[in-house]
Amino acid sequence: MRRLPLTVLHFTITTFRGGVEEHILLHLQGLDRRRFRPLLACPPELIPALGQDIPADVEVIPFDRRKPNRMSAAFRFCGILRQQRVDILHSHMFQASRLASPLGRICGVPLIIETSHGRESWRHGWVKGSFVVDRLVGRTVDRMIAVSEANARYLVKDKGLPAERITVIYPGVRFERFNPSAAVPLELKTRLGFDVSDPVLLVAGRLEPQKGHRVLIDALPLILREFPRARLVCLSDGALRSELEQRVAELGLQSSVRFTGYQPDLLPWLALADICVLPSYYEGLPVAVVEALASGKPMVATAVDGTPEVLTDGETGLLVPPGDSASLAKAIIQMLANPEQRASMARKGHERVLELFGKDVMIERTQDCYLRSWHEKGHQSPELIPVGGQAQMEECRK
Repeated sequence: MRRLPLTVLHFTITTFRGGVEEHILLHLQGLDRRRFRPLLACPPELIPALGQDIPADVEVIPFDRRKPNRMSAAFRFCGILRQQRVDILHSHMFQASRLASPLGRICGVPLIIETSHGRESWRHGWVKGSFVVDRLVGRTVDRMIAVSEANARYLVKDKGLPAERITVIYPGVRFERFNPSAAVPLELKTRLGFDVSDPVLLVAGRLEPQKGHRVLIDALPLILREFPRARLVCLSDGALRSELEQRVAELGLQSSVRFTGYQPDLLPWLALADICVLPSYYEGLPVAVVEALASGKPMVATAVDGTPEVLTDGETGLLVPPGDSASLAKAIIQMLANPEQRASMARKGHERVLELFGKDVMIERTQDCYLRSWHEKGHQSPELIPVGGQAQMEECRK
């Protein structure tokens, strides 16, 4: 009989805090401690960014796959799996799974899970674009979690992974953090150098090619022709910051655009926004859209991957083609010109995300996925083991 609680190791190789990391944090915070003991293995650079949001009872294991070489990294990861007696290895995104899942199989980890957080549009060339490696690694994964129906279709149709091993679980959001009735923080608006009456566009996403900031910046001159006082705030940071700042200067938009860097507290920034924008080229299920609607903000986004599963065009927001500055500008101008329409969309969008994207729903579905997959692998279900108290749990461990 397997001991309780089952040890679940969440693994990521990202070095910055973004939507995937928020997703992992919700699992670390929400998993039922009677059944699961969550751990986190991640690059040491990520740990300070997660900070006090990591629960006190979660052991964090620094893991740098770059030092000193891949072979030693493999040995170190196997050591973690064996030392911690990992029952469930849960990797986030393929790059992490490519390292972890085969090693988990070699080390005899009973259950191996991978969450795919989105379509990988950067995959080009015969090897990367053919997904041969993905299918090989996929043989070592017992259950794939897709964050949207579109993400699941990508895994089946593009990567060629078996549909019967894929489960769709929408990302969750802590709705208690978001307040649709929050007052506009006028002090923050003034500190940015904006007039209190200036309409503010907010894009909350890493400054990376995926997120399409360049498209939005190129759309801004068209918006300013109709609404000269419109202002753009780019929240977060990333590799493209210098390039984007240069583009703003080339277009003479310095007075209209602000780059804030990473902001751990989204609430005042969402309260500041009149319209939230997400001009991404690809997404899994964009948490930024869910958070904007949870805050009662109208949304303009690109119709990519899982985004239409959150936004219904013309009903809960406006959708435009990716990479199309003119269409993006037109949609934003429509929103700015019709305050009643954007208020109606924000209200309907808020109702939709409350129904589908609660963190408790995500945790419940993830735990159910763990337990069903555990049972399918032929292991005795943890639900059948008494968990009424610490004494019983200790007895099960013997």
